[in-house]
Amino acid sequence: MLSALAKLPLLLHLCLIAGAAMLVPAAHALVIEEFHVARTFFYAGILVFVITTFIGIAISGRTKHYSQRDQLLTLVVSFVFLPVIMAVPFQEATRTIGFLSAYFEMVSSFTTTGATLFDKAGSLSPSLHLWRSIVGWMGGLLIWIVAAATLAPMNLGGFEITGAGTVSGDQSVVHRGMGKKTQAGRVWQTAGVLAPLYAALTLGLWVLLLIAGDRPLVALCHAMGVLSTSGISPVGGTEYASSGVGGEVVLFLFLIPALSRMTFSREVLLNPERVLIDPEFKVGMLIVVCVPSLLFLRHWIGAIEVNEQANWVAGINAFWGSMFTVMSFLTTTGYESMHWEAARGWSGLPAPGVVLIGLAIIGGGVATTTGGVKLLRVYALYMHGLREMEKLVHPSSVRAIGGPGRRIHQQGAYLAWLFFMIFALSIAAIMAMLTAVGVTFEEAMVVAVAALSTTGPLAHAAAETSFSYAALGSGAKLILCFAMVLGRLEALALIAVFNPNFWRN
Repeated sequence: MLSALAKLPLLLHLCLIAGAAMLVPAAHALVIEEFHVARTFFYAGILVFVITTFIGIAISGRTKHYSQRDQLLTLVVSFVFLPVIMAVPFQEATRTIGFLSAYFEMVSSFTTTGATLFDKAGSLSPSLHLWRSIVGWMGGLLIWIVAAATLAPMNLGGFEITGAGTVSGDQSVVHRGMGKKTQAGRVWQTAGVLAPLYAALTLGLWVLLLIAGDRPLVALCHAMGVLSTSGISPVGGTEYASSGVGGEVVLFLFLIPALSRMTFSREVLLNPERVLIDPEFKVGMLIVVCVPSLLFLRHWIGAIEVNEQANWVAGINAFWGSMFTVMSFLTTTGYESMHWEAARGWSGLPAPGVVLIGLAIIGGGVATTTGGVKLLRVYALYMHGLREMEKLVHPSSVRAIGGPGRRIHQQGAYLAWLFFMIFALSIAAIMAMLTAVGVTFEEAMVVAVAALSTTGPLAHAAAETSFSYAALGSGAKLILCFAMVLGRLEALALIAVFNPNFWRN
């Protein structure tokens, strides 16, 4: 039975998991006596399970080896097709939105973007908030597993700038590793290692938030939102949670692993001090410390002008609000601190939205649930720039490469710059499409960055004026759905899918 199930395509496995996950909000809705929601998710879960089972039986006699290319194509199809299945019970349970809006919500959740059409948290039932969080949690787990099982062997998703060798001929980013055959079981072997850890961290964070004072549903949704970096909240954000600063401290600690893929590596588990020399971790912590310090200085100068520089309590609150918010947006989670507004009020200065946009573009670590350009690419560009400045002073100098720098590809900076330019062109293209359907230029810029960096709350936090995803038209929603999938999978992965060699033989 298990061997036959393991031979089925990965997409069918994901459909079965999605159908089983629908039973969770069904049970929750039954407990809180929302019977329509309970029936909707229960029937949808059973229907998905039955249809998927019939399809699995129909193709069970076929034996096929799934290459890494097949798994990559399956990943693309999953982020486009699975939200269709997930949107059916969501749209039926709400009774107030169309299918396109429900599909937008599910794409946003599954890509861990966290953008929502419901500006008021109370406009959705608790069970629907739970469903959004579960979908985001599953999407984060999926991309984490696939990054280790598929993207890493194919040198995609940030891994293209690591290792040794040169990039030429068939060793380019879109060719390297494409011909190697592998079983889809490799994904499940990786899932057997990562999924228990992912679930244990979520459970631990949930318990800590309960101790800090959050209600069970709020604590669970925020725990799943942090581990998946989706930023989904049933109360409109962590600033409205009951846990206060204590809960934010716990969330901050659990966001740290999103800065580097080395956090859960075997090397770090054997020698925890190795994470301190990891370039991603060092760059991430440098940003988390320096940016709040600069914001604090900015706030402090503003406070001097209103003679409140002696208010140390407000100053400490402002620094913590900046530090937590910077960490949250750097990891593309999008939670704001409860003292973020207090920091603005203390200094009398508006929110530095451009700083949040920059943090979201940088993103977190490679092979994590975060989006953006990724810290490893930023580090490669920094080291290249540093080397070029050294050559300006000493043109004949030769620099020895040691330590973490040995893991950077010989043309790692070139590949990092290539991806950065593709990312920038993607922002420009999405902005052009959004403005073509009636979105203003400023909103189009912020929303495009929010979608491509998978930081949905950025549109509310960085915009100068109040913004609502619900005000967008159908065309803009479809464009953002495409942008969110593009940002989640990264452009290089889609380039690999549409590479002509992909379809040969």
